[in-house]
Amino acid sequence: MHSIQLHENIFRAKAITMIECERELFTKLHPISMQLGNKSKEHYLYGVPMHWMNDWGTPSPLFVRQAHGAQFICADNLSYVDFCLGDTGSMFGHSPEPVAQAIEQQARRGFTTMLPDMLAPQVGAALAEQFGMPCWQLTTTATDANRFVLRWARAITGRKKLLVFDGCYHGTVDDTMVDVEDDQTVSRASLLGQTFDLGQFTVAVDFNDLAAVERELSTGEFACLLTEPALTNCGMVPALPGFIAGLRVLTQRYGTLLILDETHTISSGRGGWARNHDIKTDFIVVGKPIAGGLPAAAYGFSNEIAVKMQSAKDEAPAGHSGIGTTLSGNMMTLAAINATLTQVATLEAYSHMFKLADTLENGLNEKLQHYSLPWCITRLGARLELQFCKSAPLNAKEARASQDEELEHAIHLFLLNRGVLLTPFHNMMLVCPSTSEEDISRLLEVFGECLNKLTG
Repeated sequence: MHSIQLHENIFRAKAITMIECERELFTKLHPISMQLGNKSKEHYLYGVPMHWMNDWGTPSPLFVRQAHGAQFICADNLSYVDFCLGDTGSMFGHSPEPVAQAIEQQARRGFTTMLPDMLAPQVGAALAEQFGMPCWQLTTTATDANRFVLRWARAITGRKKLLVFDGCYHGTVDDTMVDVEDDQTVSRASLLGQTFDLGQFTVAVDFNDLAAVERELSTGEFACLLTEPALTNCGMVPALPGFIAGLRVLTQRYGTLLILDETHTISSGRGGWARNHDIKTDFIVVGKPIAGGLPAAAYGFSNEIAVKMQSAKDEAPAGHSGIGTTLSGNMMTLAAINATLTQVATLEAYSHMFKLADTLENGLNEKLQHYSLPWCITRLGARLELQFCKSAPLNAKEARASQDEELEHAIHLFLLNRGVLLTPFHNMMLVCPSTSEEDISRLLEVFGECLNKLTG
């Protein structure tokens, strides 16, 4: 035991040293980004348009000059192979040509009118064809979609409570920003300006625990259960075989609506995880990549649910429903969604993505075996994640226990300084339709160099 602990301490010390060296190297490689970072501090909080853009661990944000396909060029004219892809926002590549053309053409015809564009029927049909839900509403973000679906679920059922899983991520919806502490659901400690106890109407239980789900749903108090088909924000936690199907059975048994947030799990296959696993949900939420990277999202539902939604709206007093924003479903995003779904997110594109994801997964595992590292690669279609545990975690507690901030940071910075970008958290990797075999080889080569330095 003592020798294992000593090995871990040495390993962590190397990671910390690597971080210091890589931060110095970043500064030398990116003088223009450093200048832009200082200039931006004059007008932006933390020197960036949105504060989390500063969470990459670099001495300055990495400013981008242009992005296309699976690559981008930074302000200092350095090229990068991008496996982050906007954390799914550009899952189908940067500026796909059909989307770029559609946006360019639409820009001459109008951006937004708060009226349905002539493309609306075609986009509705494209959403239904791809994701298997007949009825849709459009929003600006997946956060909005989740928030609005929660309102609909409560209106339909007349119930107040929401069931989620510990470690869940559904954007910035207040109801879902909870943690589990001492078996109690509490507001997440990191929330800014939170004024009331979110545990009053939200309950969180462990992912992959059907008994815990039934214990809660059997009370008959829950309007809906909201989950991703796999947790993706606390590290990747895939569902055990039969778990999501079990949720479908339990929600139907106890009159609770099942909502699957597929914003990240669109990587599972064309049509998302639920369609590829033949799971019939009450609502499905899709976001980020459906408009090629423009702000757009949507939520789909069955004809039966549509009737109940319309009844709830018609019976409510006149006035603002709390559902909808002015820019939702605008002309520009309709054009982008239509091009993405009909010309970019194709079966051929997914086939290419999965083929290269196979190569990447095998190559990463070979590297881990070569260096005798007790880590694993967890995969969800075109989405892969390096996790510091022997096998994929079963719930958020196991995922958190496997995380190592210094080690994640060291690997991310090492790869970034050598032209390969992963997400800055959890070292997640996405393969897009524009990713090439050369891109995969480059990632594997640099990852091997990183491991050699960490273990040498």
